[in-house]
Amino acid sequence: MPPLIRVTGLSKVYGAGQSRLWALNHVDLEIQSGEFVAIMGPSGSGKSTFMNIIGCLDVPTQGAYQFNGVEVTGLDHDRLAILRRHYIGFVFQGFNLLARTTALENVELPLIYRRVDRGARRQLAHEALQTVKLEQWVDHTANELSVGQQQRVAIARAIVTRPTLLLADEPTGNLDSHTSQEIMALIEALNREQGITVVMVTHDPLVAAIAHRTVYFVDGHVTSDQHQSESA
Repeated sequence: MPPLIRVTGLSKVYGAGQSRLWALNHVDLEIQSGEFVAIMGPSGSGKSTFMNIIGCLDVPTQGAYQFNGVEVTGLDHDRLAILRRHYIGFVFQGFNLLARTTALENVELPLIYRRVDRGARRQLAHEALQTVKLEQWVDHTANELSVGQQQRVAIARAIVTRPTLLLADEPTGNLDSHTSQEIMALIEALNREQGITVVMVTHDPLVAAIAHRTVYFVDGHVTSDQHQSESA
């Protein structure tokens, strides 16, 4: 089986001439199906650029990206959207929920884009909310929920399509330490019990320690790639 993610010579350049900025500089990296990988590094190191490219939200300037053996580089906008819609879930630091919309309706949104009929999407949204232990809050609007509950809704929305890959960008960045532990336990359980591959950007070494593997970026380069067993 090919790796789920394989990037070769991946580069992203902004600007031109003397103002050129290499956000990513010839990155080679593989992530296997079922892995839980933390991406770390200082601000401006290329973490978010890498995440955006493997999430098909951006395209590289140079290099190649394969997703589950399929060449992604060169796909047009519509095909990138199809790949995102069917295989990738996103969890953001800012939750990105519709404040006056119920938890259930927020979770349903990705299924509307996939044109799933109303009955089926309601059932799938209920199941996703049960997975994150919010079945009693389905009719509450996002602005009626605590920040921890809002992040759980965001995770339910990310997994309602049953994605192959879950991308989490600072998922605990706006949370207190206790809620952060709860959210990380939930993400770890999704990886362990459902086999969802997780790639997570974080600045917190305690959060990164939950992952199987930590990849460090500095100035657009991968400077370290360690499995937890190697760092123990």
